[in-house]
Amino acid sequence: MHIAWSSALTKGALAAALLAAACPALANAAASERVLYTFSGGGDGGNPATGIVFDGSGNAYGTTVGGGSSACGTVFELSPGGSGSYRQSVLYSFACGADGKAPHGGVTIGPDGNLYGTTVAGGTGACSGDFCGTVFEVTARGETVLHDFTGGDDGFGPGGAVVFDSSGNMYGTTPDGGAYSAGTVYELTPGRKGWRERVIHAFTGGSDGSTGSLGPLLVDASGDLYGVTELGGAHGAGTVFRMSPRGRGGWDFRTLYAFAGSPDAAFPYGGLIAGANGALYGTTYYGGQTGAGAVFELRPQRHGWRERVLYGFSGAADGGSPTGTLAFEGSGNLLGTTSAGGNASCSCGVVFSLGVTSRRERVLHQFAGGSDGEYPYYALAPDGAGNFLASTVAGGTGGQGTIFEVTP
Repeated sequence: MHIAWSSALTKGALAAALLAAACPALANAAASERVLYTFSGGGDGGNPATGIVFDGSGNAYGTTVGGGSSACGTVFELSPGGSGSYRQSVLYSFACGADGKAPHGGVTIGPDGNLYGTTVAGGTGACSGDFCGTVFEVTARGETVLHDFTGGDDGFGPGGAVVFDSSGNMYGTTPDGGAYSAGTVYELTPGRKGWRERVIHAFTGGSDGSTGSLGPLLVDASGDLYGVTELGGAHGAGTVFRMSPRGRGGWDFRTLYAFAGSPDAAFPYGGLIAGANGALYGTTYYGGQTGAGAVFELRPQRHGWRERVLYGFSGAADGGSPTGTLAFEGSGNLLGTTSAGGNASCSCGVVFSLGVTSRRERVLHQFAGGSDGEYPYYALAPDGAGNFLASTVAGGTGGQGTIFEVTP
């Protein structure tokens, strides 16, 4: 396993069954894949453990964990050029100190058009081994820290993107800290004197779950927040939860589902997306029939929610160990990545498509390592022209990761 920042990835691993166990049908389908940019690990950044977001002009934005002027990470922009090319530029290089260090998960474009994100380290809060992380904003004038995590009740080490509601409030999760040392959900509210942070839920490690995920929260039109926890729940294999505002700043928390482990899904790391009729879709790193990860659906019923595994990965040619949030392509199929499996000589991950009704998986691309890239951890982002962009955290000609494009 290659995501070094999340200690949760080594907790509660399930014993995988034989890879020959039955699983839904697998098909291969030709898709166009190309590397748009290869990081050098120098001033341009390295290890892009990032989601990608686009602005209205087609510019793409993300983060790198390393590289930059101080080797502590960057916020970067990819600008479209002629003939489908992109030009990369660094918008901000982290200095390893009070401004933050090691941004994971990418950035979010706020209502004001500025870029917002988190760092897992740096800032001014003192934590064991390193500082506690930040929430930051990047504008044309530079970077501003909006919140320094203290490592106490407010949590620490945020490793995922933030989201906004319709009122301009910002939300995210931390995998550690909080009143029960099991992570938090936090809110940042803008005001005349800056941003005010408060914890709106502290995970207990019990039925509500433990450890906020690397994927972003999902905000619906009512302002409800949906997310997953990597651990905890009734079976210790993670949860799906919903938080609903109830006035005067209060929130109602409800666990919608507790994963049970193989053959059920187990240990989700990516976020959720919403489909038709309120259904939620996501991936888990473990679980499924062979223990190599799964795609799940959670559908609202008259009394509660019904979960089913749409596809269980074998860990072989079809991929394994997905960590990213899913996306929808135009046909209504789910698109995603896995962090392992695929090419037998590399096991560097795949890009896949999955029919919600047919439950038939198509492998669109198997990463071969080297210049092609290795280990896609985050979601595929649509560019509006039928293509999807994402990152690999390693590989490329410089061995420091890539940004790639795939056309299903």
